[in-house]
Amino acid sequence: MKNTITIILLMLLITISSCSNKETKIEVQKQVSIQAVIATVSTNTKQEFTSSTGKIAAANSANISTRMMGFVTKISVKVGDKVRKGQVLIQINSNDIDAQNAQVSANILEASEALKNTEKNYHRFKSLFESNSASQKEMDDITTQYNMSKAHLSAAKAKKAAVNALLAYTTIRAPFSGIITNTYVKNGDMASPGNLLISMESPNNYEVNTMVSENIIGQISKNMNVDVLLKSTHKTIKGMVSEISTSSNNTGGQYLVKIQLDASEKNMLSGMYVSVQFPITSNKTATKPVLIPSSALVKKGELVGVYTVNKDNVALLRWLRVGRNYGDHIQILAGLSEGESYVLSSEFPIHNGVQLLIKK
Repeated sequence: MKNTITIILLMLLITISSCSNKETKIEVQKQVSIQAVIATVSTNTKQEFTSSTGKIAAANSANISTRMMGFVTKISVKVGDKVRKGQVLIQINSNDIDAQNAQVSANILEASEALKNTEKNYHRFKSLFESNSASQKEMDDITTQYNMSKAHLSAAKAKKAAVNALLAYTTIRAPFSGIITNTYVKNGDMASPGNLLISMESPNNYEVNTMVSENIIGQISKNMNVDVLLKSTHKTIKGMVSEISTSSNNTGGQYLVKIQLDASEKNMLSGMYVSVQFPITSNKTATKPVLIPSSALVKKGELVGVYTVNKDNVALLRWLRVGRNYGDHIQILAGLSEGESYVLSSEFPIHNGVQLLIKK
């Protein structure tokens, strides 16, 4: 009996000790605070924007092909190479044209010699005709021969120019200074008219091509300043409307608008996706959107949330429904109301329920 009482007392002591430890741990957890900067939700006081998606493209680009058929004998560049205007990029076999060129050169030489001989005879008969030592028919015949000789030489020279033009198509040169963006053939491939050989672009001048609806095209004007958000880096750069299409017949009811980008901006590449923010609204009576900095968001999988702060300065994770981007801010469609506080940044990662020390 005594042993039983002793065992019961020991178990009670262990239970009390365990509870005491848990209470101590909870007390310690509550006492640990993380410094954080908080902000208050407010509606956007800036001008409303209407966004459209687009892609960056080089304002000056070229897809180069040839009018000649032949084997590729040499490729002098590779993707990423910088080239200067007139630099040889690709050489195509030109044996057939070289043979034509040699034949035409021989024809020119033959026609030149024939013209020299005919010209001498012409001037000889002209002197005889003027002294009444040659008949009119003889003069007419030699004049005809002389004119035909000149025509033959002109035709041979024209043929030479045509052959030279064809020969130029076998030596592919850079039409401007820029960077090689793609090559579509390799040594030994058969080049043919219309097939792409190489692509290049000038990296110093970029623009954005975007399509907008008929609801806002009338509010967009040339030289309008816009914000362009790079989706990959979330960086906002400046742009200006340079071209506005006035027809949507061949573009699915959308209107093409081109945006000239600030040339001083770096880290821009063709093909990057962007969001163009026009300083207009498609709904004149629309309420101002609720915006918070994108850096304050918490992402877990496809869920997006933010840490709100209650009256006791405790962080509480709340999931949100977000809208479109406004530069480095994002629109909150549901989950936050005006006047609520949320964590803007913290010195250490925070979790749900942590005590915050508000940093001024």
